[in-house]
Order: sequence, then structure tokens, then C-alpha cells
Amino acid sequence: MAGDKDKTSIADFEKSLDELEKLVRDLEQGELPLEQSLAAFERGIKLTRECQSALKSAEQRVEQLIQNSDGSLETRPFSADDTH
Repeated sequence: MAGDKDKTSIADFEKSLDELEKLVRDLEQGELPLEQSLAAFERGIKLTRECQSALKSAEQRVEQLIQNSDGSLETRPFSADDTH
């Protein structure tokens, strides 16, 4: 069942990202009335937060494969500090 939840999360993320991109295009065109622009902006903020949350969740699930000094391999959770 966890795999189904991950697929749903990915689909939701992609749908949210597509909607966010459309909102940005609409706002950049500058043709929306003020009230619609404000509503689009508020929706965009909500979508941005949802996408950031989904990305953070995905990052927490990523693991690294590490080779120990004795040559053995182990996995450990990804840490942003490991990117240096």
C-alpha cells in the first residue's frame, strides 16, 4: 500500500506543479482582474507550500549507498550536509 501512496503523492505533486506553472503564466500576462490576480496569488502560495512539503518528504526518504573503509557497503539516510 505504501507504493500506492507514493504514486499518488507523485501524481499530486506533478498536478500541483502544473497548476502552479499555469498560475504564474496567467499572472505574468497581467490580464487578470485584480480580484482574480489576488486569488491566483493566494492559490500559488498554497501550491508552493504543498510542493515544498512533498519535496522535503521525498528527500527524507532518499538513502545513500556508502562504502565503508573495509570495502563493505551500507545505506544511510540522505543528509544535505553530505552534498559538500
